[in-house]
Amino acid sequence: MQNRKLAVQRNQAPAKKSGEFRIGGELRVTRLGFGAMRITGNGVWGEPPDRAGAIRVLRRAVELGVNFIDTADSYGPGVSEEIIAEALHPYPAGLVIATKGGYARPGPNQWVEDGRPEHLRAACEASLLRLRVDRIDLYQLHRIDPKVPVEDQLGTLRHLRAHGKIKDIGLSQVSVEQIQYARTIVPIVSVQNRYSLFDRGSEDVLEYCEREKMGFIPWFPLAAGRLSGSESPISRIAARWKVTTSQIALAWLLGRSPVMLPIPGTSKVKHLEENVAAAELKIDADTMRELDGMARAS
Repeated sequence: MQNRKLAVQRNQAPAKKSGEFRIGGELRVTRLGFGAMRITGNGVWGEPPDRAGAIRVLRRAVELGVNFIDTADSYGPGVSEEIIAEALHPYPAGLVIATKGGYARPGPNQWVEDGRPEHLRAACEASLLRLRVDRIDLYQLHRIDPKVPVEDQLGTLRHLRAHGKIKDIGLSQVSVEQIQYARTIVPIVSVQNRYSLFDRGSEDVLEYCEREKMGFIPWFPLAAGRLSGSESPISRIAARWKVTTSQIALAWLLGRSPVMLPIPGTSKVKHLEENVAAAELKIDADTMRELDGMARAS
């Protein structure tokens, strides 16, 4: 871990060591991004305990070379987008902000799909205002609402794109079949599914994204803490490399696929710097196979 801390001090933009990916062929992003769900209150609801600290985290992320920030209108709701704008607007050149719509939030830790066209239109307009932009770089359908025809949901996003409200469209937590059908309605440039070293249920989606050169954004990239604690099954490998378990898990993701765009989130600058330092960690083929074997055995 000490080695990684020193690397952050020497290299003022270590995130760039993760490489670059072009979302939709045009939006150039550093592959290690930042997920902004955790800069809200408990239950992803309301204000964070330390708003000034959240602002420091966002500004430090940009200093470290992160230029891809992922958020959603449902984080707070609205709070995450408001803090991003407060911290970073006017935005530096090249910063890509992705947000999502498609959830209603009746209370803390409560998530209800809402893909009605009127809801999606209102959600997009509200995100534009909170983020203080005229166009959203990447707008993702947070979930496909089973109560609403998918053609209506994606047709609404297609309409918003045609009217210049959003540049590119992504999906979240979908199957290969759903992606394929969605692409008959509107161009899709990215997919955000749950995925980590020990959570490989979306392997077929990742492989599809690789073939189609679509960005794959893994959420819960650290398996909600399972891979980052002292009892992590990869702690032995982390000790051998003299890094943290989180850094091993993130470096594995970056090494797994060139279309992988991890977005680890945190509310602490210290944890942010540790996560970003993983971009400089290049795992060799033997260790990649060892980690894969551990995942299969779990």
